[in-house]
Amino acid sequence: MSDTPDLGPVPERIDIEAAQVQRLIEDQFPRWADLPIEPVANGGWDNWTFHLGTDMVVRLPSASEYAPAVEKEHRWLPRLAPHLPLPTPTPLAMGAPSSDYPYAWSVYRWLDGHTASPELIARPVGFATDLATFLVALQAVDPTDGPQPGIHNWYRGGTLRTYDNNTQRALEDLKGHVNVDLASRLWADALNAPWDGVDRWFHGDVAEGNLLLNGAGELSAVIDFGTLRSW
Repeated sequence: MSDTPDLGPVPERIDIEAAQVQRLIEDQFPRWADLPIEPVANGGWDNWTFHLGTDMVVRLPSASEYAPAVEKEHRWLPRLAPHLPLPTPTPLAMGAPSSDYPYAWSVYRWLDGHTASPELIARPVGFATDLATFLVALQAVDPTDGPQPGIHNWYRGGTLRTYDNNTQRALEDLKGHVNVDLASRLWADALNAPWDGVDRWFHGDVAEGNLLLNGAGELSAVIDFGTLRSW
């Protein structure tokens, strides 16, 4: 793999409407055809998400660049889940491309909860401890045959040199706004940091939108493993 692959521009998303999802369900999973379909509020960027009844969710990649994550999640989430201390998405079915929609797509079990935000977290230290425990458990799972960095996760977990061109452009744009000389030295140190050569799993997008809280303000689930990989 090249150290500096072309990451390209921001993907151009396609629009998905509930009527399209309804047709996909009717054609490919008729057993669920009578269930109501509604958009999920704050459903994310990489996927369009729709409620399917009360206990399922349909996730459809919003651009071709996000589509490779579908098969990856269906393969690996069931293998990882038994080793993890918190619930993660459970794949129920994988849909196929059709004339209505061009990529593979998924049906998952719905995980209830509120998106993590500072005002909803009851005990910040407890939240941080629970999240750290989850990530350590994920890293401990056997990574044999796990996915390596690639376009499926924007090369996260690969060499930082993947992002060197982007970083150099950003540093040029930031001249006069930040201490670019210091930032450049720190970036150079990061590029030269050693790796122990041991593969480990990581989530790849531990953002507040992918962390769910229960009614007591405690971390209750981790979702959206589209950038999952072992490194």
